[in-house]
Amino acid sequence: MQYLHTIRRRKSRRIQLGDVPVGGGAPIAVQSMTNTDTLDVEATVGQVRALADAGADIVRVSVPTLDAAEAFGRIRAAVDVPLVADIHFDHRIALRVAELGVDCLRINPGNIGREDRVRAVVDSARDRGIPIRIGVNAGSLEKDLQKKYGEPTPAALVESALRHIDILDRLDYPDFKVSLKASDVFMTVDAYRELAGQIEQPLHLGITEAGGMRSGSVKSAIGLGMLLAEGIGDTLRVSLAADPVEEVKVGFDILKSLGIRSRGINLIACPSCSRQEFDVIKTVNELEARLDDINTNMDVAVIGCVVNGPGEAREARVGLTGGTPNLLYVDGRPDHKVGNETLVDELERAIRDKAREIEAAGRS
Repeated sequence: MQYLHTIRRRKSRRIQLGDVPVGGGAPIAVQSMTNTDTLDVEATVGQVRALADAGADIVRVSVPTLDAAEAFGRIRAAVDVPLVADIHFDHRIALRVAELGVDCLRINPGNIGREDRVRAVVDSARDRGIPIRIGVNAGSLEKDLQKKYGEPTPAALVESALRHIDILDRLDYPDFKVSLKASDVFMTVDAYRELAGQIEQPLHLGITEAGGMRSGSVKSAIGLGMLLAEGIGDTLRVSLAADPVEEVKVGFDILKSLGIRSRGINLIACPSCSRQEFDVIKTVNELEARLDDINTNMDVAVIGCVVNGPGEAREARVGLTGGTPNLLYVDGRPDHKVGNETLVDELERAIRDKAREIEAAGRS
């Protein structure tokens, strides 16, 4: 039986990005960002589709120029997933992508310039029901805040965010979300904690420039996990110097580990030792590669020996325990014996059969 722990989520205002609700108790959305040249429409569309196939709820696309805005329009027309346009400084780009069907504007109001330009963007967003994302980053704090605080701090991040929020408050536009990102875990966590009690809007979580695949995943899991366990966060992005598809996978793994949201196979596997009756690491690697297309939420246990194997296998939908011979469990009961030579094939078959059964039961 799975141990249940209840996370009480922070109450937040709900906004809508296309068909994806954010905040207000909606499922925590997993987001990533394309790293292709936006002017290369074909490549960017391909990456957006790959991210959506991996489960991304929202995809962000950088739009640095008016030419990129026109390319964004063609990308928007070719994909179904909600798109956020990442824009800095030039309000004309924001106005153009709003016309072309953007689902969210990532633009800091204080960086646009004159008040009439800010008002034009907000009015366009209001007319079209487009939310705004305020994104504060420790690496790009305002110069006066850098001077005031000497270096990036949680208080500096929050003060920067509140400046942008004040502008939207003056323009009576409450449909926005906020991110406060730093590469330092504790700075990020403390900033989010401080802001969480001051506004009602949803919070987009992330540890910026977290690093490569391994180190960035660990850093993100620690920082985002601390906040999510406290109920803080409505969307998230894992920022990795890696294929963006991996960001989506890690994001879901973080949510899955906290029991917040599940997608696909939850693989329970032992690290292996000299007691193992089959090659656990090779088996798990092969299974992960083969089962990447399954979105059904289910536990699968792969344990190399009879010490912990039967107990773990009985708790999983499909489980394998090493032995002489190995034994395959389905729904907590021994099903049949499995030889090492056909082990991965039989495991995959049992998992796919169970996934189809679960999906059929959900549709009935």
